[in-house]
Amino acid sequence: MSENMEKDHNRRVGVAMDYSATSKSALKWAAHNLLTHGDQLILIHVEPPNSDTPRKLLFQHTGSPLIPLEEFREIKLEKQYGLRNDAEVLDVLDSLASTKGVRVVAKVYWGDPREKLCEAVEDLKLDSLVLGSRGLGSIKRVLIGSVSSYVVKNASCPVTVVKGKPLPLPLPNSKP
Repeated sequence: MSENMEKDHNRRVGVAMDYSATSKSALKWAAHNLLTHGDQLILIHVEPPNSDTPRKLLFQHTGSPLIPLEEFREIKLEKQYGLRNDAEVLDVLDSLASTKGVRVVAKVYWGDPREKLCEAVEDLKLDSLVLGSRGLGSIKRVLIGSVSSYVVKNASCPVTVVKGKPLPLPLPNSKP
């Protein structure tokens, strides 16, 4: 196998996750269209700067340590980091790990999602970032700014924005 092909199968792919329908669609899109055997998927959670999670004081400047998939179901993660135990997300992650051999971890940041997602690209040395678009109208986008627009313009890696009405997609190991 050539060096380039080997490198393609050891990519670090980030998916911005806030448990919204669009972020779940972004995860499913990455599962079906981007991730392959040997890749590492890093779910990137950005908690608001005023969140009151116990681990924030320790990691607010650097982000949390990488949290392996095996620990996602632990109740303490929700309390310590603000991560949710979402069955739909866990099903997709379990399927990716078991059928495609994707290594799954999560990292939590605190602050403005626009800045923290761009920071995560550098910090985690991502090869690609996938995020959902909430589809703000033009007035709201002007007033509060679009996270996806900012990240597309400022991230140092390729960014895929999954937009539109979330589609119910089959899990990676199911047949159409």
